[in-house]
Amino acid sequence: MEPAAKQKVIYITYLIAALDITWLFLQFSITPYLARRLGFDTIWFGYLQTTVGVIQLLGGPIYGRFADVFGARAALSVSCLASVVYFLLLTVADNTFMLFVHKLPAVFMHGLPGAQMVVADLSENEKRADALGKLGLCFGIGMIAGSSLGGTLSTRFGEKFAASFAAVGSFVSLLLVLNFIPKQTKIQTMPESNKKGSSNSVFNLGEITRLMKFPGVAKTFTVKIISGLPAGIFQVMFSIIAMNFFQLKAEQNGYLMAYFGIVQMVIQGAVIGRLTSRFSEYSLLLLSVGISSLVGLAQAMMTNVFHFCLIVMPMMFSLSVFNVITDSMLTKSVSPCLCSLLRTVGPTIGGFLYETYGVPSFGYIQCVINAAVFSLLLATGGRSQPHRP
Repeated sequence: MEPAAKQKVIYITYLIAALDITWLFLQFSITPYLARRLGFDTIWFGYLQTTVGVIQLLGGPIYGRFADVFGARAALSVSCLASVVYFLLLTVADNTFMLFVHKLPAVFMHGLPGAQMVVADLSENEKRADALGKLGLCFGIGMIAGSSLGGTLSTRFGEKFAASFAAVGSFVSLLLVLNFIPKQTKIQTMPESNKKGSSNSVFNLGEITRLMKFPGVAKTFTVKIISGLPAGIFQVMFSIIAMNFFQLKAEQNGYLMAYFGIVQMVIQGAVIGRLTSRFSEYSLLLLSVGISSLVGLAQAMMTNVFHFCLIVMPMMFSLSVFNVITDSMLTKSVSPCLCSLLRTVGPTIGGFLYETYGVPSFGYIQCVINAAVFSLLLATGGRSQPHRP
């Protein structure tokens, strides 16, 4: 392919990724309110979310292997088609059984990893990191558009219309894939040693085991799990918190999620790069964990959505810095594994905490755990810095 043709495909892939994230966040404005209307309490909603986590955890390796054998275009096509079926089932989900059934196509819904495959295959080596980094911008755009659109459509036209709109949108994404993504995108053959050390699967235990052998990696991996778990549980439970604790309607919840996206884009675009160029990874990790502890205390004391809007800025700052630094220390082979595990166990744990101890419990747990991690990091200093595999 000519360089201009490759660049065109990459731009189309960015559009497909942004649309995929848009439909993802659009359904966040549908499912919680539909579940409540069908009689779900917080614990049962946690079970529903856990079901999605398990399904995607199991589907990740299958999807990765499918992409290896049939190519990124076929993998993206399957993801878009699964998304169409997912939303069509959501339009007819009028009972508990169907609400669980409509989650089954999520086993193949891995649009963002599919887009990463295409961009990685078609990018020049020296420009690959920058090209992949722009997918983060697509995520922010999709988060803002999907949250705003989902809340507006659900409130004004109903949940079924919003789900139908997402189904049509997913079909448009499928058409873009079939018409603009080449059948084969790989332009280089990876050395056999690289193939053994890499995988497109979401949950790659072999790669994680290999990484744990490098000095300092096990420590950073443990910090990422322990420190990141409380904030992650709060995130997966946020739709319930917004609906029940803040008493937000779907449209208001969508605007709040869009606010999240704007803050995240500003921080990642204007702040993270400057910080990483001036300060060491250890200093930024310490800063993010310390701020996360204070954010947890503020969350425990908040009483309304205005308080939360003030908390969002330091919260998104700490999350963004924490994720960038830990991903950099560990390489990004480990991060998808943690996300999958979090989607699996987080909703069930979060549902129990919410029903038993209330919203402040999330904040107190985050405060205490991150304060302990901060103290441990401070005590050990910069020793055992991870070796980059």
